Amino acid sequence: MQFCCVEYAFPILVSSFPGKTVAKGALRANSSFAGKLDLFFQCELTVGWSQRSELHSLRETVLIKPFAGIRRNYPNTLAAGYFSELVEETTEPEHPEAAIYELLVRAFLYLEEKPATARAVHFFEHELAKNLGLESRTPGQAADHLLHSLQRSRATRAKLLIVLNQ
Repeated sequence: MQFCCVEYAFPILVSSFPGKTVAKGALRANSSFAGKLDLFFQCELTVGWSQRSELHSLRETVLIKPFAGIRRNYPNTLAAGYFSELVEETTEPEHPEAAIYELLVRAFLYLEEKPATARAVHFFEHELAKNLGLESRTPGQAADHLLHSLQRSRATRAKLLIVLNQ
């Protein structure tokens, strides 16, 4: 989301908190954020905390891992987006969930090296459901538990499974 020609706002998930931040001046050619903020990047961030809003100010970022392999093919990019969407929908803003963060990083590492599969999607859903305390005997049940209350992710999941089954 752009606020003006030089600011960039985006949701983030880090091991300490999931939240939203704005990177002032990020779209300028000589920005200190140039090449450090993109989809599926793992970074260390310095954030200025806002007392009045949930939108915090990004001060500094150090790129740890770009997960470039995810963006090499559409199914992997779609799967990574779906996983991110699930995590965003199932976690509270500014509430740390280290186990879920690590699950997402593991999923990105997998997608960087291997093609996305329906089995990988079901595994991620099952593991996320376990981390959220939703009991399920099979990966299919995990998806049912998750998607029962999540409206936005249903369409993304359906599109992903159609692409994976082609």
